[in-house]
Amino acid sequence: MGTSHMSLLRATGLAVGFGGQPLIEGVDLHLNAGECVALIGLNGAGKSTLLNSLAGLHDPMAGRVEVEGRPLTELSANERAKRIAMVLTGRPQVGLLDVRTLVALGRQPWTGHFGRLAAKDLDRVQNAMIATDTLPLADRAVSQLSDGEAQRVLIARALAQDTAMLLLDEPMAFLDLVNRVRILRLLRDLAHEQHKGVLLSTHDLGSALELCDRIFLVHDRQLWSGTTDEARTSGFLQRAFAVEGLQFDAGTGSFRSV
Repeated sequence: MGTSHMSLLRATGLAVGFGGQPLIEGVDLHLNAGECVALIGLNGAGKSTLLNSLAGLHDPMAGRVEVEGRPLTELSANERAKRIAMVLTGRPQVGLLDVRTLVALGRQPWTGHFGRLAAKDLDRVQNAMIATDTLPLADRAVSQLSDGEAQRVLIARALAQDTAMLLLDEPMAFLDLVNRVRILRLLRDLAHEQHKGVLLSTHDLGSALELCDRIFLVHDRQLWSGTTDEARTSGFLQRAFAVEGLQFDAGTGSFRSV
């Protein structure tokens, strides 16, 4: 694991949900600099709502979120954007913008009211596009991209934002197997080599167990946290994804028919 044990994000007693109905309760979690953590669980378990609450995009029902030791509620939107980059599920609705312009918007928290890009900002944009293999798409209209290409562009924008933390909601949902593994390896390497904290929701359990440092598992309105080895052997995965005729294989990190 590449953790440096500096806590970037911490939630205590967090409850998230809608209309007075909690989806997850009693959440105590932390995200360290230098680690890549996968958030997994069934559809509708509350993963997206939890990520949005941690990023300040959705008000929690109870509890407290701290970013680098400061209450999230005390940070302005711009201060949050300098610390947390968020990649949401779905295609961006950006009109006629081309790819390079969209990626450059990741620099907005740092460029002031006029949005002028200095040389260092242009370097951040270029490096983010190289890392995500989106540089060949630079002059394409975002509206003309495939779902997978658009997802890589959104990740590039988050990388250009150059924050201590990246929160990603199903960043590999529209990618083929090769690009899913490539993106997850990129996120893991960013965490380990640049000491960023990366938290992503995913349904790709096998890749998460192979490449991530820890697992957050949402089940029955609770959040379980442990290392990938603990996730393999604890029995929580089997209980959370219990389906008649399927059995979790701790050796391969996948489910098989029985």
